[in-house]
Amino acid sequence: MLSCTLIDDLAYVSKDQAETSVIFELIGARYERRSLLITANQAFGAWGKIFPDQAMTLAAVDRLVHHATIFEMNVESYRRREAIERKRGPGRPPTRATIKTSS
Repeated sequence: MLSCTLIDDLAYVSKDQAETSVIFELIGARYERRSLLITANQAFGAWGKIFPDQAMTLAAVDRLVHHATIFEMNVESYRRREAIERKRGPGRPPTRATIKTSS
């Protein structure tokens, strides 16, 4: 049986030293043994602002990218899009409206 650990929105908020240590231990335990899937809304270069221990952050990123397949998705947030659609209400957006002309 395959085993994969998923960490969602890892870089969403700043982490304290204890949280960073737990995450690093998990990454170290999974490294070259099992799959680990991580989603983050920050590029690796910004993780130094989120994690307090820079050496540990670099070591974690190094392990993560070593055998990784990285998918960078620069797309609009589906949550934001749905909120805009709810606010606008039913019907076509104004940019798609039919212009009435008087004949």
